[in-house]
Amino acid sequence: MSTDTHTTHAAEEDARNRDIKIWVNGDIVHRDEAKVSVYDSGFMLGDGMWEGMRLYDGVWTYFDQHMDRLFESCKAVSLDIGMDRAGVADALRQVQDANDMHTDVHCRLMVTRGVKVKPFQHPSLSQSGPTVVIIMEHSKPVSTLQGRGIVLATVPQVRGLPMAQDAKYNSHSKLNCVIACLQAEQAGADEGLMLDPNGFVNTTNACNFFIVRKGQVWTSSGDYCMNGVTRQRVIDLCRADGIPVFEKNYSLVEAYGAEEAFLTGTFGAQTPVAEIDGKEIGEGDRPITARIQALYKQAILDHVAARKS
Repeated sequence: MSTDTHTTHAAEEDARNRDIKIWVNGDIVHRDEAKVSVYDSGFMLGDGMWEGMRLYDGVWTYFDQHMDRLFESCKAVSLDIGMDRAGVADALRQVQDANDMHTDVHCRLMVTRGVKVKPFQHPSLSQSGPTVVIIMEHSKPVSTLQGRGIVLATVPQVRGLPMAQDAKYNSHSKLNCVIACLQAEQAGADEGLMLDPNGFVNTTNACNFFIVRKGQVWTSSGDYCMNGVTRQRVIDLCRADGIPVFEKNYSLVEAYGAEEAFLTGTFGAQTPVAEIDGKEIGEGDRPITARIQALYKQAILDHVAARKS
């Protein structure tokens, strides 16, 4: 088992990030001055939603899909963002311009219910409107992950039932995933492979999970996982290119016996998996993963070209 821990969010160092400017409720300030109140509902309770997006050649890729997820989640928890989609797009442009950012940029857009008048749970105590923070960093995934692959360990922490805390909320309340990440780290792995309440393979603590068996691509049923934008794009690309793809329940036995496995996420796109629970996945070659990566790269280029035309 590898002890050289990497994660799917491991990025190359970039000195420019020491002086980035951050949006805090309409003000754009140096990162050292970017602060929120200790009474903020996000800090106090994890009461908020967020999106991670990437800038390629001046275009926020799949912006509409990210906004669909953000606004749907906020509506579901009665959280008024305080701006429409055009307002979010304008805020992104302002931060992008303030940092002179053009490509290979990762954005974390965070919305909380705002500052509370008392340090208690009830949402009505957040009376001053939402807190909106936009962090952008120059960010490229470390190149070594593609060759080395991610090492996973199955963890006790599960992706729960929708009535407990639906995984489709990209919420600030991430303790469930943090615990899974800690359990994986303590097992000597990079990330935790989480099961659903029925014991079927679901996601990792940070990304959606896919396997390849006999030329077929499998991912979870989707009942208990984050409705990932990249996950859905991979499913769509497979269908369009004639790669058999299935959203289904499957067990660890089937994951261990896969020829290939990979993770999907906005930051890392598709990251190969090398091991699960000390068992090597496949024999080192990853033709289907490489094919999907090529399809995804071309899809990004086409998307950017269409948005700029």
